[in-house]
This record gives sequence, C-alpha cells and structure tokens, in this order.
Amino acid sequence: MTENVRRVALGDGAAQAAAEEVAAGLAAQLQRGGDALDADAYDAWFAADIVWGSPFGATLTGFDQLNAIHRRMMSGGMGRAEGPASRFEVVAVLAPAPGVVVAQIRRRALAEGGFSEVALYVLVERDGRWWVAAAQNTAERSQRPAL
Repeated sequence: MTENVRRVALGDGAAQAAAEEVAAGLAAQLQRGGDALDADAYDAWFAADIVWGSPFGATLTGFDQLNAIHRRMMSGGMGRAEGPASRFEVVAVLAPAPGVVVAQIRRRALAEGGFSEVALYVLVERDGRWWVAAAQNTAERSQRPAL
C-alpha cells in the first residue's frame, strides 16, 4: 500500500544565486586543474574526509587516497595522462539547506573518443570556505538511453 505523501521542494530560492556561484567556482577550479594536469589544483576544494565514487564503480573515503590516484592519472602513471581535452559545465544546482550546495557538473570531452562524465557534488561551507564533501561520477556513454 502506498501512502499519499506530500513531496516538499528543498531548494531555497533566496540562496539559489549564491549556490550557482559556488558551483561555477568549483567547475572553474576543476577546469584549471584538468587543463594544467595538476591534481593538487583539481582537488583543491576536496575535504579531508571526502566520500568519492568513480565513474567505474570504485569508492573511497579520504583526500590522501583520492589525490594520489588523481596525481597518477594526471602524470601518465596509469598509462596516459588524463584530463586536458574536456570542458566542465554546470548542469544543475540545488541549495537545500544553509551552507549546503548540491551540483551536477558535466565534464564533456572535446575530442572524439575522449572521456565524458557527469558528477554529483555535495559542497559544504565551513568558516567561509566551500568544500566538496562527496561526489559520485558517472561515465557518459552514447549507447546509454537518455533519461
């Protein structure tokens, strides 16, 4: 039996513009790090206890482990350097509570056969600075049906 539940909208309209600025700032930072193949710049907003899901199903918790993976990827230590031929773009932003932003950011490959993904980021503000608390990345594949 299904109960009739009144769904609530969690977005705070008064905080939306500021949330969009935060998401744009994160996308710009990811772009700078990706363009420079600089894992430290790419991961600059990531919290010490970040919860991360890769586009291939791996999960981890903690900045040090994630940053080490990104350093290997961007230095070519995993077969080839990853990162430069893509653009980051904000897809959607939600401001569900004070000091919290949820953003979908797409990494779109610029070259044929490049890697594209969309990630869901949860950002939390602490002492005037925004941190990525969690992210889940999903690879985009042309054979996947549109939602």
